[in-house]
Amino acid sequence: MPARIDWFYIRTACTTCKNARAYLDAGQIEVAEYHDARKEKIGPAEALKLLEGIDQLIAIKGKKVAKYDLVKARPADEELLSHLIGPTGNLRAPSARVGHTFVVGYNPDAYREVFDQR
Repeated sequence: MPARIDWFYIRTACTTCKNARAYLDAGQIEVAEYHDARKEKIGPAEALKLLEGIDQLIAIKGKKVAKYDLVKARPADEELLSHLIGPTGNLRAPSARVGHTFVVGYNPDAYREVFDQR
């Protein structure tokens, strides 16, 4: 089964988003639904709603990767929001929903792990 991102939230001028797009293009990973972070602001309450139906959150900041099992050990909303929300007060970009996994940020190793499971 080809890899696919169900929902992808990006800023076109963002370097990290460009790196994520390059990874997806190189792997021929299909994106079903794009959202432009400049045009669609997603605040804390909406960001938490995006986690409905999600089993795993992978949050990437630089080289640090945090993984959360949202079914067995869901952390408090404040901890989740510390990974989901950026300095603007909105959802960080890039963010992606891949099946029952939600990925915030970009790191090639973390992306490989997500897409190698498919």
